[in-house]
Order: sequence, then structure tokens, then C-alpha cells
Amino acid sequence: MRSNDLHMLFTKMLEAHPRVSDLNLTVGRPLQVAADGVLHPVPFNLATEVLTPFQTEQVAFSLIRGERRLLFDLIKYGSCDFSYQLPDGPRFRVNVFSQRGSYSIVMRKLESKVPDIKTLGLPECFFKMAREKNGIILFVGATGTGKTTSLAAILNAINQESPLHVVTLEDPIEYVHNHLKATFNQRELGRDFDTFAHGLRAALRQAPNVILVGEIRDRDTMEIALNAAETGHLVFSTLHTVNAGHTINRILGMFTTEEERQVRFRLADALRWVVAQRLLPKKEGGRVAAFEIMNNNIRVKDVIINGESEGRTFYEIIEAGSAYDMQTFDQHIVRLFEEDVITEETALAYASNRAKVRQGIDMVKSRRGERTSDIEGLSIDWEN
Repeated sequence: MRSNDLHMLFTKMLEAHPRVSDLNLTVGRPLQVAADGVLHPVPFNLATEVLTPFQTEQVAFSLIRGERRLLFDLIKYGSCDFSYQLPDGPRFRVNVFSQRGSYSIVMRKLESKVPDIKTLGLPECFFKMAREKNGIILFVGATGTGKTTSLAAILNAINQESPLHVVTLEDPIEYVHNHLKATFNQRELGRDFDTFAHGLRAALRQAPNVILVGEIRDRDTMEIALNAAETGHLVFSTLHTVNAGHTINRILGMFTTEEERQVRFRLADALRWVVAQRLLPKKEGGRVAAFEIMNNNIRVKDVIINGESEGRTFYEIIEAGSAYDMQTFDQHIVRLFEEDVITEETALAYASNRAKVRQGIDMVKSRRGERTSDIEGLSIDWEN
């Protein structure tokens, strides 16, 4: 497939919706784009109504362009990741993968402008994260919830304020940071290093002040990240977990039972913040980020070391930790409802604890003078 045909195809898909986040090419379906978390079909003059295995294979191998590393990953592991850019257009994070004997392609559109904490309306404590001197800061959540964007905004704050050396290990590079006060060296998995563990180990010899690890996927990477934090580096990374409490358990689960006690002490000392993200549909269209934020204070350290128990859970500590810039998902969701950003149905659907969110919504409604119950016509039967 010729480059010009690819460019025309992708441009047409991008123009199909004002808020396109992903391009999706799957056998048996028409061309589709994701916008606001929902897939939309794209009308296009194809020979068939839906994509055939031959058509997706043509697009896949045209994107891969014969690069041996990508072909090896696709054949051996069933998928490959790389970046792609339209001429004078946006960049994409591309994943080609096999399914039921054919190939599918998902292309995440990458923003060209580096995000800013204030412009995005991110919590003020993100500036505090940018000023940390050492330790580990983790952003967690499902794929596509904005973790990379939040981290890029924090790195941008560092770039604007501090003359530091920042080394990033990414898969692939999504936001390109120009040198401002900080000096950036951005390395891409597969091109500049082979695994996150090897890249992180090498980064420790590159005199960095700040290290961004695209994702902690295994025990070796976590072990080196802990070593980096303990030796005075500030390490940012991501994990695929749902909230702060699950993040701690996921990390402990990477190590053996014999190592757990020591890892608990190391993590209690090295961890600075855990931020979990979810994207919720807004009332007026588009999506808004909801955050759970845990700051590692004395109570959090104690629970990391000794484990959760009755009355001493991460959720309860975060819920009571507003003085330390902490908040649960449920507290933020209720606040978004109060600000009329999301609907009541959305708030309850994305809640961690529906009873607490329901209680918060009822309090908001009560302050507004709205009804908090649909029950009508009750009366007392005096005869009984």
C-alpha cells in the first residue's frame, strides 16, 4: 500500500469526528474512530462494507515498513508497538496485533503540544510532585485514562522551573520535550533500549536527576526503580492497577514471600505519591479526569509496612487525608457532580463505593433544595 494512500486514509478518519483519540481497523468491522471513549464508524469508499483480512494486513505491513524488530515481535509475541507520523500532521502510537488469524491495528493519536498542569486543570499537588527531590511517584489506571498526559505535564513543570537532567524511557515517545531549564534525553523502547529493566539500569549511569519509566512491568524493573529512588533519583512510572491500595499489593506481588518484609520497608521509604486516574463522560460531551491521590505520610507508611486491617485501610486514610492533598475517587466524583460536570448516573457508575457516592450526592441535592428520594405518598396507618 502506497504512503499517499495511507495518509489519505488516516486523514479521512481523523476528520470524521472533532475529538478523535484512536483509529481502529478490525476485520469484519468498518473503519472506526474512538471519540469520547466510544467507537464511531467512518464512511469510506471501500470495495467492501467491512474490512477484510487482506486489507488490514496491507495496512499493517505498510506501517511496519519491513522493520525487522517489529516483524520479529509480531511473529513471536503476536503484537508490536511503534510510532508513526503523518507528513505535517499528528503522531500516533501504533499497536499491530494478531487475532483469529488476521491482523488488527489500533492507532492512538498523540498530542503535539506538551500539556501544562494549569491548562489541563490538574490538581495543585501536581506542582508539589514536580518539586520532589527523590523517591518514586506512580500513576496508575487502565490504558487510555491519561496517565502519560499527566506525567508529561509534571515533566513540563520541571522543565520550566529546574535545571535538571531528565532521562525518559518510553514505549513509544509520545510528547517531545524541548530543552528549557532542564535537559531532556528521551529514549524509545526497541530503538534505543531493549527492555525497561535494561534501559533503567543504563539510565543510572547517565547522571540523571529525574527518570521517567514508561511502565513497570516486572520485578526487575521495580527492583531497579527502588534502587534508583534510594540513591537520590526522582522516578516517575505507571502501573496498570485500579487504585492506590491495589498498587501497593501489585508491587508486593512482584516479589517472593521471603522478600516481602524487606520490600515493604523499602517501599515505605521510597514511595512519595500514588495517583490513580479514570476518565468520565462529561454532561456536555467530552471526558473529564477523576483522580485518587495518596501522599505517603506516617499513617500510609505504617499500613505499607504492616498491611491493611480493620479501620486501617488505604481508602480510609486517603478519605481522611485532605490536609495532605489526598482524595479518593469517590470524593472527587461527588465534587464533579456538585460542579455539574457529570450526571448522577455517571457518578454512581464510576464510583468505588456507591453507598458513599450516593450519600455525597444526596448531601449536594439537599443543599440545592432538590429531592433526594423518589418515594411519594407515604402515610401512617393510625388504626394499627
